[in-house]
Amino acid sequence: MALAHTLGFPRIGRDRELKKAQEAFWRGELDEAGLRAVGRELRAAHWQLQKNAGIDLLPVGDFAWYDQVLTHSLTFGAIPERFRPQDGKPTLHTLFAMARGRSGDACCGGAQGQPGFAQELTKWFDTNYHYLVPEFSADQQFQLSWEQLFEEVDEALALGHKVKPVVIGPLTYLWLGKAKGAEFDKLDLLERLLPVYGEIFQRLAAQGVEWVQIDEPILVLDLPQDWKNAFERAYNILQREPLRKLLATYFGGLEDSLGLAASLPLDGLHIDLVRAPQQYPTILDRLPSYKVLSLGLVNGRNVWRCYLEQALDVLRHAHERLGERLWVAPSCSLLHCPVDLAREDQLDAELKSWLAFAVQKCGEVAVLARALEQPEAPDVLAALSESRAMQASRAASPRIHKPEVQARLKAIGARDAQRLSPFAVRIQKQRAGLDLPLFPTTTIGSFPQTPAIRLARQAFRQGKLSAADYTEAMHSEIRHAVELQEGLGLDVLVHGEAERNDMVEYFAEQLDGYLFTRFGWVQSYGSRCVKPAVIYGDLSRPRPMTVDWIRYAQGLTDKVMKGMLTGPVTMLMWSFPREDVSREEQARQLALAIRDEVVDLERAGIRIVQIDEAAFREGLPLRREQWKSYLDWATEAFRLCASGVRDETQIHTHMCYSEFNDVIESIAAMDADVITIETSRSDMELLDAFEAFEYPNEIGPGVYDIHSPRVPSTEEMVKLMRKAAQRIPAGRLWVNPDCGLKTRGWPETEAALINLVAAARQLRREFA
Repeated sequence: MALAHTLGFPRIGRDRELKKAQEAFWRGELDEAGLRAVGRELRAAHWQLQKNAGIDLLPVGDFAWYDQVLTHSLTFGAIPERFRPQDGKPTLHTLFAMARGRSGDACCGGAQGQPGFAQELTKWFDTNYHYLVPEFSADQQFQLSWEQLFEEVDEALALGHKVKPVVIGPLTYLWLGKAKGAEFDKLDLLERLLPVYGEIFQRLAAQGVEWVQIDEPILVLDLPQDWKNAFERAYNILQREPLRKLLATYFGGLEDSLGLAASLPLDGLHIDLVRAPQQYPTILDRLPSYKVLSLGLVNGRNVWRCYLEQALDVLRHAHERLGERLWVAPSCSLLHCPVDLAREDQLDAELKSWLAFAVQKCGEVAVLARALEQPEAPDVLAALSESRAMQASRAASPRIHKPEVQARLKAIGARDAQRLSPFAVRIQKQRAGLDLPLFPTTTIGSFPQTPAIRLARQAFRQGKLSAADYTEAMHSEIRHAVELQEGLGLDVLVHGEAERNDMVEYFAEQLDGYLFTRFGWVQSYGSRCVKPAVIYGDLSRPRPMTVDWIRYAQGLTDKVMKGMLTGPVTMLMWSFPREDVSREEQARQLALAIRDEVVDLERAGIRIVQIDEAAFREGLPLRREQWKSYLDWATEAFRLCASGVRDETQIHTHMCYSEFNDVIESIAAMDADVITIETSRSDMELLDAFEAFEYPNEIGPGVYDIHSPRVPSTEEMVKLMRKAAQRIPAGRLWVNPDCGLKTRGWPETEAALINLVAAARQLRREFA
């Protein structure tokens, strides 16, 4: 029988209990003991859910109070000076300060009176999960400083579970970090870091642990040769330490690193056969005869049920070669899936039958493992029969394919993806029509989603609030947002998006071809959870989605009002996509739907339309050889949705928390008139790409970090914009926050925007 295991499980809870406890703790409504109690309850519940589903070896260490990379930074003592406690012992306050920043009068580490800027936040490989980027200095030292992993192992063992602690491998941890201060090679830190891993493994062995999972997903990247060499060096050292070690790779294929991964002196290897099925069966010929091979056959990043018979064919073949050395698992951690489909009591029965969340995926893994030993067991036969029927039902369903959508796709021509005139011509017309000052100010779109807004939305969905009363409630919020912005002196206004639950879900709910869940939450970062919609069929827009709201907002002011949309690539990347057609085809369908909305906004008198593509770089394949294909269709999809308007209509786009250097030409090819980006956490470093390439269009580099509750000063913003003006001509710069403000409160939002407007006015005086 193959051993069934998981690489990780969602930590947020079925009802987002962790999010609620975190935010109560931050508000001072829950003490640390209460927060820790919630964590213990969630871990116990999640281990039991996996065990009940049939998982043999349970992960420990996949729980995090904010992010697992941040947890490792505390574990290794990699705490930036501005957060370092005076007694050297980090606390939960230290952890949250590193994640969220702190004001100078806070007491959570670092020197008094010195503001603590939060650590940089960026995407975890090509997912929509974010991690806190470790900061390293040339004289960086590491020491075991955080007991969380050992405490959780004790918890699990006390509950009678057979466990497999999970740690991020030393090479991946160093790769994910950034060198700060004087330049140095991060690999120089490896020998200082490895003894801490040795100490961790010794501690775990003393607790009675047999296996440890070491995640090294950077092995699926195009690694420089010196990093490949470092793998051999590191694991030759770590093989001396106790425990049997499973090296876990995911999100892609090992390809040129397959031989390296197979030959490392470890006891097992996990590979992702969902994202990279081509790795099998080549791996069988490269794997030493003593090693375990774990096959990731159940998709850990999507919500569709596994085709059990296809997966079982691979397992049977592998079992003939490997026997008891075969393990079966999801492709990656189930962190990226909702928790439990059983909670969904209002889903269409047919659509629900096609889906599986984390608990159900554990069941699929267990069935596959059991099918090798007991192929004739009634429950195994029933599961395989049900899987066959489900796949046949989905393939034949008339709800999936729409001839009118396919016909429109075939009619697209090259001209449909081009603006009428080049940017140099358009911008002159736009400047004349918009009449904006130097360093125009704006926000990214959303304003705080207050309890009153959420209660009104909930009451409307439950039928307790009429459509007319709900509309008036949202109009009241829009009036407040417009009046506030006018009072502050912002130049380009937004309506605040009070009516929107989520930047993807709001639009998805109004498109044909999407389905929605009630409890399908996944973690994006910290306490931020999103509920991705599910693309199940061809996509189209039956009616306008935003026009009435934006028209109402524009009627309240003589200032320019932006229309706010989400772009096709972000709609795709932040949804659970179909697996029966390509991502390119889904993006083009979405682009046509959004194009119709852009045209309708222009007809309604809206002169600026922002089409957010926050996930543009997120969709980039991990292997460079696959980049061109993706960038070609992703760029074309944006142009397709943005090119149906006159030259005078200004198109903005927003991208956040990404490195742009290697895709800058494609960003320029999107041909947005203005791009707004995150730059404050990177201290404007991200603008280097726009300078080196001589990016031709206008740019709004974010001047303050909206993911932190701290309010930046005018001086901080001016300083950042001066740095920006050293790279980009002042006449092409906008002043704006990093991202939308929906997660912030009104007092801090207003205070920050007051400073932002003051910064723009000071810059105008300096650069006039």
